[in-house]
Amino acid sequence: MGLPKRVSILEVGPREGFQMQETPIPTEDKVSFINALNKTGVSSIEVTSFVSPKWVPQMADAEDVLAKIERVQDVTYRAAYLNMRGLERALANDVTVVGSLVLSASNTFSMKNMNKTIDDMVETLPGWIEAYQKAGVPVKQMGLMAAFGCNYEGYIYLDHLINMIDRVSRLAEQHGEKIQKVRLADTMGWANPEQMKRTIFAIKNKWPELEIGLHLHDTRGLGLTNAYAALQEGVYEFDAAVAGLGGCPFAAVKGAPGNICTEDLAFMCEEQGIETGIDLDALLECAKLAQQIVGDELPGHLIKGGRLYSKRPHTWMKQQGSKH
Repeated sequence: MGLPKRVSILEVGPREGFQMQETPIPTEDKVSFINALNKTGVSSIEVTSFVSPKWVPQMADAEDVLAKIERVQDVTYRAAYLNMRGLERALANDVTVVGSLVLSASNTFSMKNMNKTIDDMVETLPGWIEAYQKAGVPVKQMGLMAAFGCNYEGYIYLDHLINMIDRVSRLAEQHGEKIQKVRLADTMGWANPEQMKRTIFAIKNKWPELEIGLHLHDTRGLGLTNAYAALQEGVYEFDAAVAGLGGCPFAAVKGAPGNICTEDLAFMCEEQGIETGIDLDALLECAKLAQQIVGDELPGHLIKGGRLYSKRPHTWMKQQGSKH
């Protein structure tokens, strides 16, 4: 399969990046950072998380941040949430709410992250569907955390993953909804390129119409390699974080790199003739701002090595052919 002509990169740094800081980031710094991201060409920004300040004190100012940011017409603003109270807060604060049914592929991580087993989480899904339907939000997406491996349980077998997708898809259909997209999260950085290709191929082989989005972490340095493997299989939607911000506070990996880096991913794509719609110079300025805000060096590569300013010929792309 040829590489896609264009990718969609969803920025998660303000939420997933800042939640990992031991000292909460001042609200005004978060607002300045998000306003700077508005000018980079990213189409979607995950701004904050509606979670209990008891568990994630870094997100205690969620409503305040959303009230103060500048909103740009062509940018969607999203927020994370794990329970019904979080959904209610999202609906009340003018963020884009996607009807998504979220589970973990690892039972242990599910307990760590949501205090429920996989079966417990499946039992909650009809309630989630009802809540989305009541809010007028169609349920078209499911998300699977720890989809490739888990620091507590080890390798996640592909058959298990396929069974979970099938289980949730059937449940959604029983309640009048149809899953059209599955978002796979490599929450703890276990994926490798061949595993990535096998996983995408298996899903597409069983559900050809199902779209796949990826949330990749660079925990062990394979994040961009896995993204490239996914591109080769036709995936065109990725979460990423400026300068490599991010990570998961319940992943049992302290000090490792976080999400794949937005500007590194955009650079890799554009060097191969794949459009991103992103202004790399503006994004690099955001990466520098992120480092200033957190007061530490972040793991992104382009911020250190710089971009290439000479135009590279992409005739080989035409020879290979591309899709989407």
